[in-house]
Amino acid sequence: MLPMSVLRATCSRLSCIGVTHRGQMNLSLFSNTAPSNWSKVVSEAEKIVGYPTSFMSLRCLLSDELSNVAMHVRKLVGTKHPLLNTARGFVYDSRNNLQMRGLVILLLSKAAGPSSQSAPDLQPQDMVSGIYPSQRNLAEIAELIHTAFLVHRGVVNLKEWSNDGQLKDMQFGNKMAVLSGDFLLANACTGLAQLNNTKVVELISSAIGDLVQGVYYESSPNLQDSNPGDIIDVDVWEEQTFLSHGALLAKSCQAAMELAKHKPESQRLAYTYGKHLSLGHQLHADLQPFVAGGGGAPAAFSLNSCPAVLHRQIVGQDKWQQQLEEAKAFKDQLDYSMLWAAIKSERGVSSAVDLCRYHGNKALEAIQAFPPSEARSALENITGAVTKF
Repeated sequence: MLPMSVLRATCSRLSCIGVTHRGQMNLSLFSNTAPSNWSKVVSEAEKIVGYPTSFMSLRCLLSDELSNVAMHVRKLVGTKHPLLNTARGFVYDSRNNLQMRGLVILLLSKAAGPSSQSAPDLQPQDMVSGIYPSQRNLAEIAELIHTAFLVHRGVVNLKEWSNDGQLKDMQFGNKMAVLSGDFLLANACTGLAQLNNTKVVELISSAIGDLVQGVYYESSPNLQDSNPGDIIDVDVWEEQTFLSHGALLAKSCQAAMELAKHKPESQRLAYTYGKHLSLGHQLHADLQPFVAGGGGAPAAFSLNSCPAVLHRQIVGQDKWQQQLEEAKAFKDQLDYSMLWAAIKSERGVSSAVDLCRYHGNKALEAIQAFPPSEARSALENITGAVTKF
């Protein structure tokens, strides 16, 4: 059976997922990193690859078809549907760095350079800023898939709105989220087929399947914050995080090497870099409620973030259940400030910091196997920006 059939199947599965809890919209990898030095790192990296990556999916986003969808999405203004937050994220893309996957793929393509293997469709004169056109197309495809994933994640659980006057708005918003996400995903699938590389199709279609599986894990009753007594260990956290946030980047980096006909070792190193960079960044994001300036406890944080998971492993099930009982202010409501203080007092935070640095070092180790260049230095800077404190 051709790989495209696998791709079509995973695409149809992706359009059926994305139920989130009210107020729990997450823009995922690279969307919450906003220090000034981070902006400088990104700006310098974009110059190296030849053009700002924020315009990568502009052709799709300005198409007539999506313009019609956007007109309908405007009807959601004034409602609480999370699809609006996703749309605002696209508008303020330069600030939120939503399209960092494409930038990493382009930088890695340039760092690896042209392949030593001769191929009729790979001529050095076709490269722009040291990157093949097919690799640029791949970077855009990865961004479209990620954007479609974010839009699908904007589907809300209608049961939570059954007694609210805005139920019709939520129903309409869900329809727009599914249609918009499907449109973006269809464009990505079309572009992927046009790359004419079956191995790349297999890699990216499997990444889409990983995204689907990752969301199923996140939506599982055993992993919801509504069941905080359930124990998940750090291995489960890493597996779920890789599926949801890392597989697309890691496999896209590997696919970029395949498009340039690089050897399997280069493909393995590219995959390793993408994997550990994404895991390190998610750890960095999970740690922010515990290490960010301000000193006060946040109003809420995920009980399945890595510091909380490590804390549960360290103190054990009995003590964790005791801390949960003490933190219950009334009924099922939790006093997050008490849990925050408990997690801060143990080794969960320091262990998460160590794990973040571990993944950062593994990413650096992988990228430093490539020849020294501006692109490699930019990737090293990105790794440092998302895994250091």
